[in-house]
Amino acid sequence: MGEHDSAFYYKNGTYNRAEPADNSDNHGGRQNTPEKKPQITMRQNNAKSGSVFTIILVSVLAAALLGSVIYSLDRRNTVYNKVSDMNNALTLAEAENVRLQSELESKVTAKNVEDYAENVLGMQKIDSSQIEYIKIQTDDVVNIPEQNEGLGTKIKNFFERCVEYFRG
Repeated sequence: MGEHDSAFYYKNGTYNRAEPADNSDNHGGRQNTPEKKPQITMRQNNAKSGSVFTIILVSVLAAALLGSVIYSLDRRNTVYNKVSDMNNALTLAEAENVRLQSELESKVTAKNVEDYAENVLGMQKIDSSQIEYIKIQTDDVVNIPEQNEGLGTKIKNFFERCVEYFRG
């Protein structure tokens, strides 16, 4: 048989060829003789000094990028926390404003103003005896007829209007 039916095995650093087992003693008159063993050499892959430097440089750059991403995420979270704290403070201030407005409205009621006037300012309610009513007659209308003014009266009225004008 040919090389297609061959099997190789590894022993002592070399590959050896083994023929497949066949029930017949001869293969057409040939005997089993080992063929020449192929030599396989192992190449050692030496890293160049430049490639080590490149790997270190890429690693440092990757670590720097990772650090900058982590730092930016931390800064973003810090700003979000500050915004949240400020929103909470705003909510508390608005609630305090509502409370103070309702307290102010309750203090400005007529009853509270009356109590303040009586107790703090010492004011008293008026009695009906202190009230004086004035009657005004609107039905009576007095008409004064226009009179013809003389020259002296006109000069006097003009002088009086000038004095009133300058006095304000």
